[in-house]
Amino acid sequence: MSRTSNTRPPGLPTSLTYPEVPVGSLLAGAAARYGDRTAFTHHGDSLSFTGLWRAACRFANALRERGVDTGDTVALHLPNCLAFPVAYYGTLLAGAVFSPASPLLPRDTLHDQLTDCGARVVVTYGPVSAALDGLDVDTVVVVAPTDDNRTDGRTDFADFHAHASPEPPDVTIEAATDLAHLGYTGGTTGRSKGVRLTHRNVVVNAIQYACWGSGAVPAVDDHGNPTVEQVGSGEEWTSELGTGVSINLTPWFHAMGIGGLNIGVVTGGSVTVHDRFDPKAYVADAERLGITTMSGAPALFAALLACDEFHTADLSSVRGITSGAAPMPHEQARALRKRFPDAVISEGYGLTEVTMGATLAPTWQSGTRKVGTVGVPLFDTEVRLVPVEGGEEELPPNTEGEVCLRGPQVMQGYHNRPTETAEVLVDGWLHTGDIGVLDDEGVLSIVDRKKDMLIYKGYNVYPRELEELLVELPEVASAAVVGRRSPEAGELPVAFVVRAPGHGEANEDTVLEAVNAQVPPYKRVREVHFVESIPVSAAGKILKRDLRERLS
Repeated sequence: MSRTSNTRPPGLPTSLTYPEVPVGSLLAGAAARYGDRTAFTHHGDSLSFTGLWRAACRFANALRERGVDTGDTVALHLPNCLAFPVAYYGTLLAGAVFSPASPLLPRDTLHDQLTDCGARVVVTYGPVSAALDGLDVDTVVVVAPTDDNRTDGRTDFADFHAHASPEPPDVTIEAATDLAHLGYTGGTTGRSKGVRLTHRNVVVNAIQYACWGSGAVPAVDDHGNPTVEQVGSGEEWTSELGTGVSINLTPWFHAMGIGGLNIGVVTGGSVTVHDRFDPKAYVADAERLGITTMSGAPALFAALLACDEFHTADLSSVRGITSGAAPMPHEQARALRKRFPDAVISEGYGLTEVTMGATLAPTWQSGTRKVGTVGVPLFDTEVRLVPVEGGEEELPPNTEGEVCLRGPQVMQGYHNRPTETAEVLVDGWLHTGDIGVLDDEGVLSIVDRKKDMLIYKGYNVYPRELEELLVELPEVASAAVVGRRSPEAGELPVAFVVRAPGHGEANEDTVLEAVNAQVPPYKRVREVHFVESIPVSAAGKILKRDLRERLS
């Protein structure tokens, strides 16, 4: 078998046929197939697939009874909790549009987002009164109410849908055109934008990843609900559908999180939800539960690798590891491969504008996986590179360019932003703003964000290259590089560095000397600032805008 063929799933077609169904049908199919198997566990409480289906139907009917109609927006201002999947699927079964809002948003930012999405209902975990001032919100449903937030006609989450019918409401949804998600970009480089995703976008992306990860093809059950059937070799994909066990920390209000939730439902995974990341608690639960998969952003794996218990616990049950949201440093990838020599470790790439993702490295045993790359396009997905400075000319392999994507998971556009939509969607191709390289086998590497690239005296400088060199130093735990404005040079590379444990003596001169000895003069780091931590978003992406502000 050639190396090129090892980047495509063996025994699977190159193109899939996707059921034209709404997102709620994913849960309907999972409930029929997996029944009483535990879907989610949180703080000792659990929801089976059947229990989640019935609760979601009740929530959907309660929304309809409150006057929520097809196309109305329901905002979920929630952390990960059992109420989240109930409200998420319930919203979509009601024909409404799901709009996630991070509980970490400042009041004014939350107000702006709720205004932009036009939320009629807000499901929240805490006080939101100040953020609702001046908004036309009909109903506020509160999970875990307290004396502070159960006032002014607000409704307890459990009471809201307790007496509604557990049967799905009779709602007509056009999967190809009706919106399912109105998610918001991370805002790591500027103001967040609403991303319009149809039911078809969401269903397709969940099925793409479910099939890629399990050696399966789409199918429908006797009731017309979507499911997937494994057809790939059991030697290539060692986990059967309906047997996966995992711990989730990725926030469901993020594209990677809600995408993972849907994939887990389709594949029958059993998920234990952790509220916050405590490496020791994560490792203890991973060993106790016998988890089969691990997934998250590189920040998760960096913290685990720094935890002594992670290296001594019995984690032999882990068969697959996936990473996304940000590029994984090469040194971290090598460390994980050493810790899990028998597990398949795959990096993927995506963004909110493609529902969740567009590429993934092979998840099957014989697949060709290259350190520092994010794999190849999923089924029915295309990737091409165009010049960073602009234009639509496709670049040859091994040439740096802007990553453009085309596929059935690409968004319909930005909400109420026609100009910005036209800038990024050109003839069906999404201009991502990321700089990448496609090798001769079509494997994608992400070099950096287009907006993060520095220009020093006319030379392009990619922060990720410098960050890779920094984190390979024994005295550096993590690092981020941004540009400082310079009238003479344009931008000067500046590093923010977290010292590694036991290296408190590390200083600016030693770090600069070690890194700059490995790069040409125009790429040299000019300053090092030691910090306690690198600021990251809830999804694990470095907030470089915050670091730039520290230099102003």
